[in-house]
Amino acid sequence: MDNRWKNALYSLLLIAAVFFVYQWRNRESTTPIRIEGETMATTYHITYFDSQQRNFKAEVDSILVLVNQSINNYNPASDISLFNKSQTGYRFNNPFFRPPIEVAFEVFTDSEGAFDPTVMPLVNLWGFGQQKVIRPDSSKIDSIRGFIGFDKIRFNKDSIWKSDPRTQLDFGGIGQGYGADVITDFLKSKGIKNMLVELGGEGMAVGKNLQSGKPWELGILDPNSTRDNQYFKAYIALTDKSFTTSGNYFNYREVDGKKYSHTIDPFTGNPATRALLSASIFAENATLADAWGTALMVMGHEKAIEILKKHPEIDAFLIYSTNDGLATFTTEGIAPFIKIQP
Repeated sequence: MDNRWKNALYSLLLIAAVFFVYQWRNRESTTPIRIEGETMATTYHITYFDSQQRNFKAEVDSILVLVNQSINNYNPASDISLFNKSQTGYRFNNPFFRPPIEVAFEVFTDSEGAFDPTVMPLVNLWGFGQQKVIRPDSSKIDSIRGFIGFDKIRFNKDSIWKSDPRTQLDFGGIGQGYGADVITDFLKSKGIKNMLVELGGEGMAVGKNLQSGKPWELGILDPNSTRDNQYFKAYIALTDKSFTTSGNYFNYREVDGKKYSHTIDPFTGNPATRALLSASIFAENATLADAWGTALMVMGHEKAIEILKKHPEIDAFLIYSTNDGLATFTTEGIAPFIKIQP
């Protein structure tokens, strides 16, 4: 073999060796990294796989602080609080304020007003916010309904403003999903391709669970569960999908033996009273899923099923009550991945 062929062979071997070393160093470990913490008056849990075994908890916590500074109604200095206290409008100063507003407007429009983030005064009136009351007077409800409506809000790339100074925003029905999306995007920017991000029950399943080699599997809580006895009505396998479940479950108030749902119907000003007990939504991002979950709970299952036919990009698993017990509805897109328990 002459030197020319030897040099060519050596070059190929060297390239192959470099390639295999690169692949070995950048292989994803099947040992997951798990981080958790508290934010938005709830908890978060994140599982991901990383070839470098990096722990991003400090970065995640720092990002969530910034998100809270934008959309947390309980923080009087947050962007949303400052907007709510303003008489006219507010200029965007934080990059985490405008994106959920855009999604909120999209879902408000597509749900025909069922999702309305301006219901905060009604949420407070019914005792689900910072104010605690027994039961509101119907005349008070009617007076507040006069300045409820996301159609009273306008925004552009720089600012957000309102036509009525009394109108306020509440991101309780979208904020946790948005927080999960922000964290998912951050981890993706770090090269993470397989992760499960959950924040207050909302989140994203990206890639797969490398430990099992299968999609991420999640349980959907049975509405008959109690705090002390929780069990699942269904299991779902997810890859590159967001997830959220809206339901009354344990978040309700009981007055004189009657339970009041925390989901406020913007059309009546009262807690939503529907046969729909639980709405699990699966979409391209958790912000969208979170908002749609609230919208469907307001609609009830019959209206929800009709609306879902117009939006094939949204998948849902609904649990509702009938005279014969619990019934379910599953959209075609998610049906092959869900197992319903008898």
